[in-house]
Amino acid sequence: MARPSFLARIPSTPPALMRRLALLAVLAQGGIAVTGSVVRVTGSGLGCPTWPNCFPGSLVPVAHPGIAALTQWIEFSNRLLTFVVVAVSGFCLLAALNTRPRRRRLTWLAVAMPLGVVAQAVIGGFTVLLGLAWWSVMPHFLASMLLVWLAVQLVDEATAGGPVVRTVPGAARGLIMLSTVVLGALLVAGTLVTAAGPHAGDASTPRLGLGVPAMAQLHADLLFAYLGLLAGLGFTLFATHAPAALKRRYWVLVAVVAAQGALGGIQYALGVPEVLVALHVLGAAAVTAAAAAVWAGTTRREPLADAVADVSVEPPALATRP
Repeated sequence: MARPSFLARIPSTPPALMRRLALLAVLAQGGIAVTGSVVRVTGSGLGCPTWPNCFPGSLVPVAHPGIAALTQWIEFSNRLLTFVVVAVSGFCLLAALNTRPRRRRLTWLAVAMPLGVVAQAVIGGFTVLLGLAWWSVMPHFLASMLLVWLAVQLVDEATAGGPVVRTVPGAARGLIMLSTVVLGALLVAGTLVTAAGPHAGDASTPRLGLGVPAMAQLHADLLFAYLGLLAGLGFTLFATHAPAALKRRYWVLVAVVAAQGALGGIQYALGVPEVLVALHVLGAAAVTAAAAAVWAGTTRREPLADAVADVSVEPPALATRP
């Protein structure tokens, strides 16, 4: 008898480990967006003026008469965090590939993690080379939010189980899809507010000329539209007797959106202080993660024991009589 291969002798990835790695991916993807905002509000976006090197011929910061050492190290530290995200993403992929039986959706979500990091590195490189042009910074942030969303789906998919079943009717799923589209528009509008605001990452970077008040009004209008959809979704979930777990996710989303909206209003009233900008980016990642959890909660996997029992029990019509 042929001996099993080395890979075949490796134990399958436990669902609990896969879930922990996916949770780390959520934190890493959201965390690097927050540190990126710190780079921007401290004016350190061009602390390393070249890419992938920090300075021509040097991967690390060097003494430069025109760029402060602190500015260099803030930007360089953010670049170093990319390696942490790469490591977490790589472990997620390896764990998913080692899950047996292998699940296609789990694998593709895990593949998206390292691919997303590579895409972010390329976008970040072009952003630096373009001198932090506002339209180049926008996709850098939005890509992070997309990766947070996918990482949350990976967390949910990491749960072992049988066939996937829907937990809510089509009306609720339609509202969640529509609210997701509006949330995407809300995030884009938020980047436009930033593009028109004072925090460009470098003092010499041109800003979006439409003005902060107009962009903030657009952002607020979309927020009210999103809140209206969330109110409708709440009534739908309770009217259709949605699972308690999904209702809890919904209330978490409502609480996070309310807190983020209040923070945005305070931020605008105080003239966009630096600390609140970073907190607002953290809030955006939290809202994205909470909305992604609601999306994921519209389906669930049947317990493996139930799925096996359904297959193993003989239909009554075919049972052998005594």
